[in-house]
Parts: sequence; structure tokens; C-alpha cells
Amino acid sequence: MDELFCKNLKETRNSCGMTQKQVAEKLGVVESCYANWEQGRTEPSIEMLRKLSKIFSVSIDDLIIG
Repeated sequence: MDELFCKNLKETRNSCGMTQKQVAEKLGVVESCYANWEQGRTEPSIEMLRKLSKIFSVSIDDLIIG
């Protein structure tokens, strides 16, 4: 998993003032699933990337490349 994506994901979530649990609930996944994305253990599907961009009001590019 790309370290830049993990960093961007965490920073974006923090700037939105959300916890991992809150984001996971909005996505309909368990908290550990979302946490694994931030830690680079697994990566989200395209559909989850779309949902993340909507939740955070950013583009998918902002999440992937900053």
C-alpha cells in the first residue's frame, strides 16, 4: 500500500474532526477495516474510495496523491 495514501487518508480524517470509528460507520465497515487502510495493511476498493471522497468532500486524487 502506498504510504502517501495512508498519510493523506489519516490527515484528511483528522482535519474533518472524525474518528476512525465514525468514518467506518459511515462506510458500513468495521473500525478495524478502516484502520487497516490508514496503516497500509489493506487498501480500499474503488467503491470505498468514492465513498471516502464524498464523506471528506475531497477528490479521490486528493486522497491518493495529495
